[in-house]
Amino acid sequence: MDDSTRTDIEAAAFRRLLQHLDERKDVQNIDMMNLAGFCRNCLSRWYAEAASERGIELDKESAREIVYGMPYAEWKANYQTEATADQQAAFEQHKHD
Repeated sequence: MDDSTRTDIEAAAFRRLLQHLDERKDVQNIDMMNLAGFCRNCLSRWYAEAASERGIELDKESAREIVYGMPYAEWKANYQTEATADQQAAFEQHKHD
């Protein structure tokens, strides 16, 4: 497989991941962090870092809007729920592992 084809496939897989996350707004970032060690905010940061490595400046809010499909403040207001004590405890435990 040549590099261009690989990049196209990787980009398509990333777009599908974003679509899946958009379809699963019920899945909270803290759940993703507790289970997988990354969340939508991590993807946003990685996206901005990849842009920066290519000489493209992308601020945090713009990167988040790409990943969330809307401004982050709007997503938080409409979909983010308060973390439960169990979720927070699991997050704190993983943070120290």
